[in-house]
Amino acid sequence: QVQLVESGGGLVQAGGSLRLSCAAPESIFRINAMGWYRQAPGKQRELVAVIPSGGTTNYADSVKGRFTISMDNAKNTVYLQMNTLKPDDTAVYYCYAEMRLSPWTTVARTYWGQGTQVTVSS
Repeated sequence: QVQLVESGGGLVQAGGSLRLSCAAPESIFRINAMGWYRQAPGKQRELVAVIPSGGTTNYADSVKGRFTISMDNAKNTVYLQMNTLKPDDTAVYYCYAEMRLSPWTTVARTYWGQGTQVTVSS
């Protein structure tokens, strides 16, 4: 199985910014969509943002206007620019990719990053 490689997490003060990145192998057959989930202690996993290939981006209401998702198709990398961070943004952020690894895989599957911790202090 393939695991996406995440980076960019850290500890920042409220109002600060972070930029997360998530890279899939460069030789992927086809990517249908990439996105980000987050999970805070004691809370269920929340979809933060998604960017379908050739489609429009979507954001959770809680981050709309503050976060921006983008994708570099040539590098199979998705980014999450997080501005005006709030303590409620504190969570482990997981990227995912819905993709086919090769032409022999007829159904797209979801692959995940290892998670990166984002902590926002008051």
